[in-house]
Amino acid sequence: MSKKQLKIGIIAAEHSGDRLGANLISEIQDIYDVELYGLGGPEVAKLGISTPHDMNYQDLQVMGLIDPLLNLPKLLNLRKNLLKLFVQHSIDIFIGVDSPDFNMFFYKKLKKINAKTIQVVSPSVWGWREGRVRAIESYIDLTMCLFQFEHDYYSAKKINSFFLGHPFSSLQPSPLPQVLNQYHLDASKDYISIMPGSRKSEVLQMMPIFVDAAQKIHQENSNAYFLIPAANNELAKLIQPMLELSGLNYRLLSSSAARDFLSISKVSIVTSGTASLEAAALGSLPIICYKTNILNYAILSRMIKTPFIGLPNLLLQKHLFPELVQDKLTADSICVHYYKMSSDSLEYEPHLKSIKLAMKGKGFAEAASLVGSL
Repeated sequence: MSKKQLKIGIIAAEHSGDRLGANLISEIQDIYDVELYGLGGPEVAKLGISTPHDMNYQDLQVMGLIDPLLNLPKLLNLRKNLLKLFVQHSIDIFIGVDSPDFNMFFYKKLKKINAKTIQVVSPSVWGWREGRVRAIESYIDLTMCLFQFEHDYYSAKKINSFFLGHPFSSLQPSPLPQVLNQYHLDASKDYISIMPGSRKSEVLQMMPIFVDAAQKIHQENSNAYFLIPAANNELAKLIQPMLELSGLNYRLLSSSAARDFLSISKVSIVTSGTASLEAAALGSLPIICYKTNILNYAILSRMIKTPFIGLPNLLLQKHLFPELVQDKLTADSICVHYYKMSSDSLEYEPHLKSIKLAMKGKGFAEAASLVGSL
């Protein structure tokens, strides 16, 4: 029996969103004969997506409020061409992963041609800019939530949502002997992972502070060894010169090494975002860091309603892991928390289990079965 055909448009350009989008599309392809159009990262690209040759998913990887404005002409042109692609192929469904503000343009336009609309990863309306709920109710047919508290929020407002859950709920650490052997690492070293972010602007902002902190830790502990999984090759090339004269013992590799590196790191130094959740899921205690330009922070700090910025703390509803934000983010503050967490690591274990349980949802297979019935 032949599968029903489904034309799907997707935008999944963020590093973490690329993986989520690929998992969802893969499950949909098991049910339907899918024609896929749009823009995704390398994982989505493997699934046979049709993307205009002049488009690059990295063009969408801009952060904060200022960077998008600086890149506005390029973003507007990209947006126009993607909409043209979706309309030309008369897509049945549009799936936006992450980037809800960018995606809202497509939701509004594509509803006019009767395409069904799905947002994967809820906008943080529970934390800031709650007024966006009205647009979600009007233009998005289904919001797939990574966390239970988000699904509960929408349910209370009678807005259609689905508790997808987060893939990290089933993430298991790589065995220590396997990692040591694969990367030719010494079992006697004290490993510390450094994750400076998946965007160029994040790396430029965070990595110099992280290198400074690593040097201070190394001065106190010559056995320290730093593991750095860059989000992509371009960012690895950006990071490399920052390390060459640092005097550190380190290994810089691509993002595919992130799971292995975090699995053998008791503590990790992480730019706030999905990486902090990945670290906690793998048992690496995250020091959660965030810094942006002064104007970005002045605006954002007045809009945020939640007391937490780190996803692990948000899931626990408890300030368990340090959050070093803006002026509080210094090399010295990172060092203070590193020494404390290293010595008290056993106290965190029950909380790490709670975080994984809080991420366990209904999964991608059930989500895929909903897509065609919207």
